[in-house]
This record gives sequence, structure tokens and C-alpha cells, in this order.
Amino acid sequence: MEYAENILGTIGNTPLVKLNTLTKELPCLVLAKYETFNPGNSVKDRMAVKMIEDAEADGRLKPGGTIIEGTSGNTGMGLALAAIVKGYKMICVISDKQSKEKMDILRAVGSKVVVCPTNVEPDDPRSYYSTSKRLAEETPNSWYVNQYDNLSNTAAHYESTGPEIWKQTDGKVTHFVVGVGTGGTISGVGKYLKEQNPNIKIWGIDTYGSVFKKYHETGIFDENEIYPYITEGIGEDILPKNVNFDIIDGFIKVTDKDAAIYTQKLAKEEGMFLGNSAGAAVKGLLQLKDKFSKDDVVVVLFHDHGSRYVGKMFNDEWMRERGFIEDNAKSAADLISHSEDKPLVTVKTEELVWHAIERMKTYNISQIPVEDNTGFVGAIDEADLLRKYMENKNISDLPIKEVMNKPFPIVSKNTSIEAISKLFTKENNAVLVALENGKHQIVTKSDIISSL
Repeated sequence: MEYAENILGTIGNTPLVKLNTLTKELPCLVLAKYETFNPGNSVKDRMAVKMIEDAEADGRLKPGGTIIEGTSGNTGMGLALAAIVKGYKMICVISDKQSKEKMDILRAVGSKVVVCPTNVEPDDPRSYYSTSKRLAEETPNSWYVNQYDNLSNTAAHYESTGPEIWKQTDGKVTHFVVGVGTGGTISGVGKYLKEQNPNIKIWGIDTYGSVFKKYHETGIFDENEIYPYITEGIGEDILPKNVNFDIIDGFIKVTDKDAAIYTQKLAKEEGMFLGNSAGAAVKGLLQLKDKFSKDDVVVVLFHDHGSRYVGKMFNDEWMRERGFIEDNAKSAADLISHSEDKPLVTVKTEELVWHAIERMKTYNISQIPVEDNTGFVGAIDEADLLRKYMENKNISDLPIKEVMNKPFPIVSKNTSIEAISKLFTKENNAVLVALENGKHQIVTKSDIISSL
């Protein structure tokens, strides 16, 4: 009989799969190291078990202990699986930019999940780096993993992922391409492959808002390059010890939009349901086209599974809200096509101003049409309300009819975006679109901007 002693025995030996459609413009053979075949559906299973076993061996992790780690989700999953098998408790500290699916999955496998804000400095007490360290200090019999600086991370890929790629390509691999976050995968695989053949090129995929590319090229840690980004799992605002810049031949940056679009393309054109960093990796490959020749064998590593991004990169509404789907909108009908079935938020003339303010906060909107039994008779705008509030602090108790502006212009669904744009003025920040059923929908400046 053939079976694994437990789920950890199924980690590794993932397949290489040829890419066909998306890479057809490349002159070389492109093979994907398909890491979603690991039990936790990501490459991070490899290093999670390695880091735990090394910590057990030297006494950092003791029986019955609590494992604590800051994670974008995948390392947490790998650690959680190992914690279950080995009898440890698990606390995952995750940033709020990560998908809800990742958080739900971690809770599903018994981990406690602590969510921290993304847009803070690494040394801010609220950051997931600082929070992880604090929890480790406060929790008895705990071990803080620190995948960024824990060199067992790199060792795991030197010992398993690198040798697998070398064997699976029969030593013919010429380039290795992978998204870089903690740096363990690129450094471990890169070290092993270059030991076998120093001519193999190692390329890292970076994202805008991360420091890796510029630091590699100039040695300058430029804080001006650090800003929030959407792409998950790659890029950093720190320099992890696991990133061995001497092994890496170069970095290429990929935009959030391209990473998201190519994540969808992988599913729809290659049948590969993968995570956000895989989309970034494929787009990075295409940007590196001039680096490859017809005899090259390029291995690109795909980190994780698409199920963790169903509410994001695989959700067209989410994509559209961020301008990642190009709908080529031409008319009012195009602008409201995704909100046409939603009720129009309005206020009555006799309601008080504070009712309008509450509605703005509830629905996160800035303009509200005002109506009475005859139809639309006015409009409320947050900027105008603020100005009037500075003049009269008691404005919230006044009836809306006393502070409202002129009603928003009304257009048909066939009105062009160009014509609608001309209706926006300093005094007017919205337009109403008349629907066939006698109802209306609102178009704002942000809708116009999103359509560009």
C-alpha cells in the first residue's frame, strides 16, 4: 500500500506544467512549477514545515507551544497544517489588504486570526510585524516564526524546490522567474540552481510600492518608493534577511492592474486557477521577452491557488471598481450598467439635514437628490453642506428644503459620456439618468473618471 503518514508527507514533488497560450509570443519553452498541488495549496507549505522542524530541533519550539506569525495568508496556512499534526496552537497576524478568503481559510483550520492595518510603517505598533512580535512576548510558551528573517525559509527551497526543478528539467533550465516577498523561494532555488550551473539566470518579480528593484540596482533603500499596493504576496517595504540579492540577476516590476488581469487570463486561457502573484509572474515574463532565446527553458513558480482570491481578482465588480476591467464605456447606460438595479438613495424636502448626513455615511456617497411628491426638486452635496455648516453650526436641525441646491440635471440612457461630462460644474457634481421604468440612477464625477 502507498500512503503518507500524515498530510505533511504530501508536501513537495509538485509538477511542472507547460504554458501555451499566454506565452506564445515568447521564443522559449515556459514551464510552471505548480505549487498549488501542496496540501495547503501553496509553496509556503515547504518552508513552514522546515521552519517548525528546525525550531523543534534547537528548542525554540516546545511541546504544546503556540506558533505566532505575521503572514499574507499562505505561510499561515502551511504553519497551521503542521501545527494541527504536531499538536501546537496557531496565531496568524494578517494585514487587512489580504483577501477575506485567506482569513476565512486560516480560521477554518483552527488558527486565531489577528487583522492589522496595511498602510502603516513596519515599526508602527499596529503593523503586523510589530503585532506579531508583541504577541510572542505576551504569550507563554510561544515561538515567533519571523519568516522574513528565518533562514530555514531559504533552506527549505534549497533542499527541495531547487533540486526538484533541476531534476524535472533534466538540468536544462536556463532561467528561474518568481515573485519575491520574503525572499526564501528565489534565494533557496537560485542558490541551488546556480551551484549546478552558474549561467542560469534568476529573475524576481516585484510590484510598484516595493523597494526590491531599486535596492538591487542601486543599493539605495528608497522610502519614497514605499506606498500601498493591491498585489498580494510579493514586494516588501523592508529588506528581509532571506532575500539574497547576490543570487538574483534582476527584478522586473508589474503593476497591480496587470497582475490582476493576468490572474484572470491564466484561469480563462490556460485553465490555471491561481493566485494574484501568478498573474504578476506571467506579466513579468512577457515584459522580459527580450531576455529569452529559442533554446531557453524558463521555469516560473506559481505560489498559490485562486480560491483565495474569489472575492477580488476573480470578481468582476471588484476589478471594475479599481479600473482593472476596460469596459469602453460610451454612454450613460454603460456608466450605470452595474448599478441600475440598485435603489437610488434620496431624501425628502421635509427631512432634516442630519438625515441626509446619516444616509451619506451609511451608503458612502457624496451627493443625494432631493424629492417631494412632484419629483426631483433639489440636491444635497457634502462639500456644500460643509461650507454651510461652517456658517451655521445648527444646520443639522434644519429641513433639507432650506439648504438644498438646484436639482441635478436629468439625461437619457443614450446620452454620451462626453455630453454628460459637460454638465458637471462647480455648482453641480452629479447627473441623474432616467430609466425606462420611471426610476432614475445617479452618475457622479468618480463614475466618469472610473470609465476613462
